[in-house]
Amino acid sequence: MQKAYQKVANFFRTAAIATLVFSVSITCAKAAPQSAYADKYAAIVIDANTGRTLFEANGNARRYPASLTKMMTLYLLFEAMQSGRVTPNTPIPVSAYAASRPPTKIGFRAGQTIPAELAAKALITKSANDVATAIGEYLGGSEPRFAQIMTAKARRLGMMNTNFANASGLPDEQNYSTARDLAILSLALREHFPKQYDWFKTTSFQFRGQTINGHNRLVRDMKGVDGIKTGYTRMSGSNLATSMRLDGRSIVAVVMGGRSSALRDVHMAELLRRYLPEASRGKTRAPLMAATQYDLPEVNNAPIPVTKANMPNVKADKIAVIAKADVTNATADTSTAVADAPTAKKPDNASDVLTALASTSQSNAPAVKEATEAVLSKPQAGTARSGAIDPVITASAPANAGQNGWAIQIGSLPNQQQATDMLSNASDAARSALSNAKPYTQVFDKDGQRYYRARFVGFNSKKAAWDACSVLKKANFNCYAITQ
Repeated sequence: MQKAYQKVANFFRTAAIATLVFSVSITCAKAAPQSAYADKYAAIVIDANTGRTLFEANGNARRYPASLTKMMTLYLLFEAMQSGRVTPNTPIPVSAYAASRPPTKIGFRAGQTIPAELAAKALITKSANDVATAIGEYLGGSEPRFAQIMTAKARRLGMMNTNFANASGLPDEQNYSTARDLAILSLALREHFPKQYDWFKTTSFQFRGQTINGHNRLVRDMKGVDGIKTGYTRMSGSNLATSMRLDGRSIVAVVMGGRSSALRDVHMAELLRRYLPEASRGKTRAPLMAATQYDLPEVNNAPIPVTKANMPNVKADKIAVIAKADVTNATADTSTAVADAPTAKKPDNASDVLTALASTSQSNAPAVKEATEAVLSKPQAGTARSGAIDPVITASAPANAGQNGWAIQIGSLPNQQQATDMLSNASDAARSALSNAKPYTQVFDKDGQRYYRARFVGFNSKKAAWDACSVLKKANFNCYAITQ
């Protein structure tokens, strides 16, 4: 009896010790290095080819992004450029409020302007707060409204633990994010805007006869690093988001809460050297677009008038619940997109969220550029059902699709059958609205991979196309109207 009791006691003692050791090991794994503040530290490394998390410490913990906030300001500026709303030479006016922002800054006086491309480079290199605020006011009409647009866009990208309060990242308790969310944003900038993303390699630029030098030493000094952004406030510590592509491997990493920029850079370099060899050389993550829809002007590249700072009819979708490759969308005014959005379940794995990133394709349509491509790795929940549908042309649009008129697009998929299934399900969901429309798929190639646009053509007016999209969105489809 005594021996049996002793065995039981030994068992529980061993279990308790094992639990303690396990707990300590987990705590140590999350502990901050000496180069970072314990209560501010967070870091993550993600394989950009697969979405797999290679390293994580406090990756989902709320942190203050500081000037990493400007990555979202840049995202929305690049989106406006891609849609034709802003050109590289569009002058961005600086208001008295923007000019009054604290350093770092260029030092504008109220009423001065800066071309959009140089404004982007001022954010990338100098992290200029006056320019960030000017961009926010120009695109959003006011900085608070622009912050709402930023947060709504964050949700569309799968950044579920982020809230923006300003365009610059100046201290504000309501301006917060996570290392994981900022890694998602880094990837989105890379994939959605490859042309503008190249500006993140900028280490200095000339403006009005002055050389503006950058803060990102790793871009200059470490092979394979091609961006992306530094940040610092006393509230946040030293932050850095970094992209590295070398020998067919690709990773993004975020470090937050460094005690100094030098120590932060050393820690980031250690993470890059340690985890790049573990990254895959083959891309297995299928892209999925999540983008704002614009009501574009009749003439492409028509700039927003400098005298007005209002964003032209921006419509941002409510929070998109990202779970694997399934996305639910609903439209709302930007001003209510954050307040009315439902609570979304946080994805458990980086690959679940990273399926929300894709490159935006350019359109040659004379009246409307395509600002949204819903590229899915598999059909949306409930869309993969077979059924009778008109023959789908896979090589090109049917003859009548090339005529003047309106069409709608509900997605772009890497598989023809998935596109057909989506069109079939959409026909069932909006039979009346689509009664006079014809389905078809259109092939296009992007980065060596083939995709199939799922479209309906034959709408005789913009209103008819928009009405059909309205019905489809209520049935949880992505949808936007285009001209043929």
